[in-house]
Amino acid sequence: MKPRLQTPIIIVNFKTYSEATGRKAVELAKKAERVSRETGVHIVVAPQFAEIAPVAEAVDIPVFAQHIDPIVPGSYTGHVLAESVKEAGATGTLINHSERQLKLSEIDAIIKLARQRDLVSCVCTNNPSVGAAVAALDPNIVSIEPPELIGTGIAVSKAQPEVVTNTVKLVREVNASVTILCGAGITHAEDVAAALRLGTQGVLVASGIVKAKDPYSILREFAEATKQ
Repeated sequence: MKPRLQTPIIIVNFKTYSEATGRKAVELAKKAERVSRETGVHIVVAPQFAEIAPVAEAVDIPVFAQHIDPIVPGSYTGHVLAESVKEAGATGTLINHSERQLKLSEIDAIIKLARQRDLVSCVCTNNPSVGAAVAALDPNIVSIEPPELIGTGIAVSKAQPEVVTNTVKLVREVNASVTILCGAGITHAEDVAAALRLGTQGVLVASGIVKAKDPYSILREFAEATKQ
């Protein structure tokens, strides 16, 4: 049975930024939790593997891993188990981020592993056709993120709105229930509002929040923008 997801949703990917490493990861997660409580908007944080446990212990909002491998327990040195991130406190995982790309067969295997371990699967895709292919595998979330816009401050929802609308159209043709997000360059509240107007149910963000001078204020603006 697939977990029910509250939408709109904002997922904050901490990546490996120094601003969200170690104790700073916990501090940022607490700010995200504060915004979620104040606005009622569903916010998820995705810290580095080493920070999953301390972040999960410090906040009540969902915590995702940034990746898991398509493996079961065994001799896989340096790999990441679904079981280990869940034991650390993760409730979901990102899959196939442009900075950690996978084969479609691997994505399929990870979605199945996540489902078996009751982890929410959020699969990143780089174009509408890949989004549709992934949607057919029945993950919980598909997030469209053109890699050329990631980290640029140029929002996909404004620069390439047709990529978002085409993804929504193609994904819905094969999967009526999957949650659809968009990411890449989301920097301002209007970028978030534009994403929802294009048919998505939220955003996946990183540097726009993590590297902001005042992450709480920006995230609060993002959350409020989902209500427009």
